[in-house]
Amino acid sequence: MLGLTGTSQSSGNISNNLTPFDESRPFKLTESPNPKWKIGDGLPGNTPLTEAWKEDAEQGWKSWDMDNTPSGDANKLLTSAIIPRPIAFISTLSSSGVPNLAPFSHFSMVRLRSMNQNNEAKLNKSKQISHNPPMISVAFTLSTRVPKDTRENIIATKEFVVSLISEPFVEAANMTAVESPEDLDEFIAAGLTKEPSVLIKPPRVKESAVSFECELYLSHDIYPDNATDPSTTVVLGRIKYAHVRQAVLQQDGLSVDPARLRAVSRLGGSTYGRVSEAFDLKRPSWEAVKQEMGERMN
Repeated sequence: MLGLTGTSQSSGNISNNLTPFDESRPFKLTESPNPKWKIGDGLPGNTPLTEAWKEDAEQGWKSWDMDNTPSGDANKLLTSAIIPRPIAFISTLSSSGVPNLAPFSHFSMVRLRSMNQNNEAKLNKSKQISHNPPMISVAFTLSTRVPKDTRENIIATKEFVVSLISEPFVEAANMTAVESPEDLDEFIAAGLTKEPSVLIKPPRVKESAVSFECELYLSHDIYPDNATDPSTTVVLGRIKYAHVRQAVLQQDGLSVDPARLRAVSRLGGSTYGRVSEAFDLKRPSWEAVKQEMGERMN
């Protein structure tokens, strides 16, 4: 990825002119982009980055009526704009015990406040904040051409494992995305190792530094306007057991160290991202800002 004056080299096509992957690049923590920002500054104009951002706005906007945008165009727009997205394996077993492994970037942590009985009500509550119970959401795009084995297995067996993907085995992870016959074991095709789970039957990926054993909490089909068949299924899984390599834990024994995890994210097209640089930006406290805020409002 380049700055505002350049463009990404990849828009879905793989170039032969790329520099080699630098595995020695260390994780670096820096200041925030504008550490002298003050209340009311908005988008400041005192750096090349912010000045370039303002200048780019002069080119205007392109807008879409999403109700009338073809689904393929909507997918290209959304997957390239909503970035970075974490990626993980989901491992499942079919009803007959055949293992399945596939990578997903349409997954996230979910935190629920209420535990309503109605599934739709529970899904709508998923944006409310609490820490209990721990949940993961996964979205499956459905196709009449190729059934989603992972979705079918979760609905049938009510169990799955989410294992995070890191840099050292990202090519192996990519291999599991192939649309293969139902009876193919993606673990073998990718050369990855099955590690027995503790509470559920599907195995986790031993190479992954973080894995979550999940039980199906609910599934919800989403239908396009005037359609009789769903286009998407959203699954919420309750995390029943977590596994984290000791080597990626910070000193508190609970927080994962991004420098050690080397997590991979999905961008648009065939492009992936690295977590090699970050900055801290603490949330303001009301006690610290209320006097200045009051003065500005009056």
